[in-house]
Order: sequence, then structure tokens, then C-alpha cells
Amino acid sequence: MNDALIIIGGRIITVQEALLWGAGLALFLLAVLVWLGARGARARAVEGAAAAERAREMDDKIAALNQLQAEMTGRIQTFTDVLGSRQSELARVVVDRLDAVKSNVGQGLAQSAEKTAENLQKLHERLAVIDAAQSNLAGLTSEVLGLKDILANKQARGAFGQGRMEAIVRDGLPASAFAFQYTLSNRSRPDCVINLPGDSRPLVIDAKFPLESFTALRDAASDEARAAAERRVRNDVGLHVRDIAEKYLLPGETQDLALLFVPSEALYADLCEKFEDVVQRAHKVRVLIVSPSLLMMAIQVMQAIVRDARMRDQARVIQTEVTRLLDDVRRLQERAGKLETHFRQAQEDVAGLMLSAEKVGKRGEKIEALDFEEQAATAATPVVRPVDPGVAAKLPLPSDILPSPLLRRANG
Repeated sequence: MNDALIIIGGRIITVQEALLWGAGLALFLLAVLVWLGARGARARAVEGAAAAERAREMDDKIAALNQLQAEMTGRIQTFTDVLGSRQSELARVVVDRLDAVKSNVGQGLAQSAEKTAENLQKLHERLAVIDAAQSNLAGLTSEVLGLKDILANKQARGAFGQGRMEAIVRDGLPASAFAFQYTLSNRSRPDCVINLPGDSRPLVIDAKFPLESFTALRDAASDEARAAAERRVRNDVGLHVRDIAEKYLLPGETQDLALLFVPSEALYADLCEKFEDVVQRAHKVRVLIVSPSLLMMAIQVMQAIVRDARMRDQARVIQTEVTRLLDDVRRLQERAGKLETHFRQAQEDVAGLMLSAEKVGKRGEKIEALDFEEQAATAATPVVRPVDPGVAAKLPLPSDILPSPLLRRANG
């Protein structure tokens, strides 16, 4: 029993000590188990009491729930009755509303159909207008293509520019003041010459213009092509200006200035904006480049000059007519004076007649009243009273009162 069993930390534990320690541990565990059992019994007793209390509370709650369920059942029944009545009313209102909506929808659909038909009618009309406009555009496109063909052809382009120039000249000047395709002494034939009054030398207008170089300039896609096109424009326009100066500026036969007509305002604007040196060189050789608006302005100035010249030519005739008109006015004044004299004499005669009639009336009244003394006094001192001119103007003429023999005798 005293044999060593195990050594722990340098201490020798024997079998006896180990048994003692085991018995003590068993007693401790037994005490712990007893304490745990007592504690579990108390806990079970407390739990049973709590369960009984919970059962009692549960019974109370079940009774309250039964009462609440009865109340809820009554309320649900009441709610069911109210809901049934409200449902019937709702069904009736919904039916009425559906009828009203159906009626409104029907009217709306009818109006929509009517408006849709009207809009479709308008749409058809507009489509017809669009079709007509499209046909017009097609015709205009063909005309533009024809104009493009005309402008592409040099001869046709010259005819187009000349036609526009001729229209401007014809609209502004009389036929005797201009001539087309006039032949000069050097056998050259300008497009138009204008005869200015007081000068036998005509003013020359040329309607040919080099358009190919401007077309190349507009179609240029690079700087080199644009520079080449600009050189071509300067060369072509300068050559044409020089030809005009050499052919049409003849000393003593034509005016010292010639007009180069450009048939497009856009070309004229490009020429003045980008090629001012060409325009200046043309001015130096006395060739003036004009657009349609400038040519129209020049034609209006020439029209005023022609009108003034005609007025000067007709000045003597106008003076003779004015003299005749003055003679007629003078005779009219004399005859009006004679007529005024006749009217004045007639007014005096009528005034005398009225005075005599007044005297006759007064004398008749006195005879009727047997007042002869006053009549004698009145006869001794006659009184002549003037007649108001306004009253005399309203009196009838003597021819309306007296017969013609008596009137002639009174005037005689």
C-alpha cells in the first residue's frame, strides 16, 4: 500500500494516497450530484408553478379570445351586411358609369372618326398640292438641267447672256436709241450699241463672258488647282477685255468707254472680290464690267438723258401749245366777265321789279285802308332801299317773270 504509484513534481505518490484522493473526489462528486438533484427538484417545482400560472393565464386569454371572437363575429356579420349593401350600390354606380362611359366613348369615337375623315380629306388635298408641286419641281428640274446645258455650251451661253442684255435694253430705251449686232467700220459686230443724244458715236456693249475658267475655279479641289484656275480666270478675262478695247473702241466712231456685261450677279461679285486687279486693268483700258443691276442702272440714266433731249427738241412745240392755251384762257376770262355783267344787270332789274311790287302792295293796302294823305306824302318823297345781294342772288331771273318781249324792252 505504501508502494510508489507515480511521481509528480519530484513528489512520490503512493497507492494509499491515491485511494484516499479518489475517495475524497468520489465524495465531492456525490455531494455535487446531491446538490444538483435538489436544485433540479426546486427548479421543477418552480417550473410546475410557472406552468400552472401560465395555464391559468392561458385559460383567461382563451376566455378573452372567445369573447373577442364573438365580438368579431358580430362585427364581421355587420360588416358583411354593410358590404353587401355597399356592393349592390357600387354595382349600380359602376353600371351607370359604364353606360355613361360607353355613351361618351361612342360619341368620342364618332367625333374622332369625323375628325379623322376630315383630316384625311385635308391630307388628300395637301397630297394633291404636293403632287402638283412635285410635278412643278420636276419641270423646274428639267428647266434647270436645260439651263445647265445652255451654260455648258459656249455659243448657247453667249446667246443667253445676249438675250438677258437685250431684254434689259429693250425695257429701258426706245427702239430708235439702240441697235443689236451693229457693224462697225472694222467689220466687227458688237452685241449692242446705244445711240446717245447729241453725240453720233454709239456706246458699245459686249455680252460675251468667259465662264469656263470660273467653273474650273469653283470645281477646284486643291490649292494647286485653285491657283491654276485663278491664273486662267485672269488670263481669259484680260484677253477678252483686250479684244473689246481693240475691236470696239474706235476713235471718232465709238464712245471712249465700252461695257462688258456679266449675266450673273454672283459671277460679278466673285470677280470684284477675288480679281480686283483684273477689274482695275479693265478700267485702265476704258472697259467697264457691269452686272445686270448695274447695266439696268446705266440704262435708266441713258433713258433720262434721252428723255431730256426729246424735251429740248420739243421745247418750241411745247411753247407754241402753251401760248395757244394762254389765248384760250384769256378768251375764257373775257366770256366769263361778259356773263358776270349779264347776271349783274339781271340782278339789278330783279331788284327794281321787287321794289315796284313792294310799292304796289303798300299802295293797295293804303287804298284798302283809305289812307290817301299818307299815300300822297309817300308819293311826294319816294324812298329807294337797296336790295341785299344774298337775297338778290336767290331771286328768279327776269326771263322767269316777264315775257321775252317785255324783257327785251326793259333791257333796251
